This record gives sequence, structure tokens and C-alpha cells, in this order.
Amino acid sequence: MSDLTVLYDVPGPRARIRNWFYTALFLALLLLLGWWVLSAMAEKNQLTEDKWSPFITDSRVWTTYLLPGLLNTLKAAGLSIGIALPLGAVLGIARLSEHRWVSIPAGTVVEFFRAIPVLLMMVFANTLYAQFTTIESEVRPLYAVVTGLVLYNSSVIAEIVRSGILSLPLGQTDAAKAIGMRKWQTMVFVLLPQAVTAMLPALVSQLVVIVKDTALGGAMLGFGELLSQVREITANYGANTIATFTVVALLFVLLNFVLTSFANWLEARVRRGKKATGAVVHAGVTDTVEIEETPSKN
Repeated sequence: MSDLTVLYDVPGPRARIRNWFYTALFLALLLLLGWWVLSAMAEKNQLTEDKWSPFITDSRVWTTYLLPGLLNTLKAAGLSIGIALPLGAVLGIARLSEHRWVSIPAGTVVEFFRAIPVLLMMVFANTLYAQFTTIESEVRPLYAVVTGLVLYNSSVIAEIVRSGILSLPLGQTDAAKAIGMRKWQTMVFVLLPQAVTAMLPALVSQLVVIVKDTALGGAMLGFGELLSQVREITANYGANTIATFTVVALLFVLLNFVLTSFANWLEARVRRGKKATGAVVHAGVTDTVEIEETPSKN
């Protein structure tokens, strides 16, 4: 029996016909919806050449608005990811500590910042920076956006790290203790590397959230990220709001697609490496089997 048919029965002739019918019906409804959207846009003159041509014929749309906005989005997301990942890993490991004076404060920090909306933390950080620091107003929104994203997402990443480590077989810890490894050595060299594979899908989803949440800073703090450039473009190019939102949405899709593709490539590479060395690739499954040899009887 093939791997594809282990979990369900092979559909019969009637089931295949029914599946084809439902597929055709769904595609027809999708095409009908697309036709309705395009017709509504055409009635409102949103498909005319003057609405879309600036993105092709006028390079200033890209050099003045879209590319600088994209650069600011990448800057805020990159800084947030670079800080939130290690901070979240430290908090997640701290929550697993056997010392209550470590695990309780770490858990309090995680639960506190995970419960507060990201936008509220951005606004609060921007207010604090304005009143108690000498940070220039031009870069203050960037600091506030990064602060809010780091505080919230490091708390979420901490939970991802904690659950990833807890998903590993208990035998991994016992084996490390048996060969005399200390607790921190077990965590750093045994548990954490093996948990990376289990954590990657959730981590990728959270990194995509970080990229998208940079738009909150543009909406409330005047941060010049990608989405905030919609107002500038529509004000200078004939109120082409729908066209601009479409282009910006496609840029976000492309950006997140690149991030997801890289993460999938990294996950596949890690899995191949662990299979080659016989390491645990996910909870409860190992790739090597030790066979105890018994002495032959002469």
C-alpha cells in the first residue's frame, strides 16, 4: 500500500466524479467572483490606464515611495527578528528552568507582554522615547515599532521554543545525563538543536507576522513603511487607491514568499542532516535503531 493511501480509502468511480464536480463548481464560482470584482472596478473607472500606468512608466513611484517604504519595512522587520529570536529563545529556556527564581520571572514576562496588543506597546514606547530620551523625531517611530514587535514576538517565540523542547522524547535528556553532561550542556547541545525542526513551521509563521505588523507603525506613528506609502502615491497620482493597494499587497506577498521559501529550504536541510546522522527529527521518532549483538554459540 502506498504512503498516499494509508490514511484514507482510495476513492471509487462515483467519488472521483463527485470530486471533479465539486472542483469544477468551485472554479466556476471563483471565476464568477473574479468577473464580478473586475466589473465593479471597471464601473468605477479603476481599470483605466491612468490608474495603473504610473507603476510601469514612472520610475519615481518606485524610487520615491515604494522602494524606500520596502526598505523601511525590511529594516524594522530585520531588527525585530534579529532581537526577538535570541531573546525569545532565552525566555523559553528560562521557563523550563528547575529554579523557580528563574522560571517564574521569565513566565511572568512572557505572559505579560503576550497579553498586550502590539499597537499599544508601539504607541507607549513612542511616548516614552519622546519624553525621556533624546532620540530624534525622524527615527523615533522606527525605535517604537521595533520595541513593540520585539516585546510581543519574543514572548510568542518563547512559548514556541518551550513547546518545541517539551515535544522531544524524555530519553534524550536521560541519555545526556547518562554520559555525564551538565544541564546547560544538555539544553544547548542536545535538546535545542533537535527541537529546531519541530519549531521551524511555527517560527516561520511568527516571522511572517512580524513583517506584516510593521504596517501598524505606519498607521499610528507615521513610520514610513511600505503600506504607509499608499497615501503618498494616491495623493500624487490621481487617487489610484485600489491599484496602489494591489501593488503593495503583491509586494508583501512576494516578501513573505521569499521568507517562507528560505525557511522551508532551511527546514529540509536540517531534516536531511539529522537523518544522515541518525538524530531525532521530530517528537517520538528516531532514525536509527541500535541492534544488540548476541554472542554466537559454538
